[in-house]
Amino acid sequence: MTDEDKALAEEARRLFSGRVDFLLSAPQLKFIPDPDFPEVAFCGRSNVGKSSLINALTGRKAIARTSVTPGRTQELNFFEVGEPTQFRLVDMPGYGFAKAPVKVVEKWRNLVKTFLRGRVPLKRTMVLVDSRHGLKDSDRDMMQMLDEAAVGYRVVLTKADKIKASELERVTAKVAEEARKHAAAFPHIHVTSSEKGMGLDELRAALLRDVRI
Repeated sequence: MTDEDKALAEEARRLFSGRVDFLLSAPQLKFIPDPDFPEVAFCGRSNVGKSSLINALTGRKAIARTSVTPGRTQELNFFEVGEPTQFRLVDMPGYGFAKAPVKVVEKWRNLVKTFLRGRVPLKRTMVLVDSRHGLKDSDRDMMQMLDEAAVGYRVVLTKADKIKASELERVTAKVAEEARKHAAAFPHIHVTSSEKGMGLDELRAALLRDVRI
């Protein structure tokens, strides 16, 4: 980390340790808030640890609700960060629901695709990938959707503490190699653990940098 990176990381840490409030849930686009602030969205397969990562980044135990039922959250959840508000986090519905009805999957695709293509203040999307499994076809579908929507995204490996260091290194390299083939993907892969705090400072700093573009 450069001195500039360290300063940004500290600023981001202070910001996230301050006001972070749940704003609203939007089951349809007509319910989303006015585009008043920059936004960063979080997406990933069901049970990838998305809510846990948002909770860890913000230093809260349950600001983002975790669900024991994969695919249960079918809404866009908005959170405001800063006092006064500086930007918003958007918790997107999990994807990859193998047992979900076709209508539920189609509703999800329409909601997410329309949001991604039409949301002007959306500065970046974080695509969360479980370190234990690497990229799945549903992750690739999401990356393709983001490429087509011309929305820049960062790939974030979660649960990095759950596998051996050698395996983590292999998965990270493989994901990075694939990410380089996607026009809208950042080449750098963020490696995190919500439980151990791994990579959170770096991710907060990256997020703060993104919203200030």
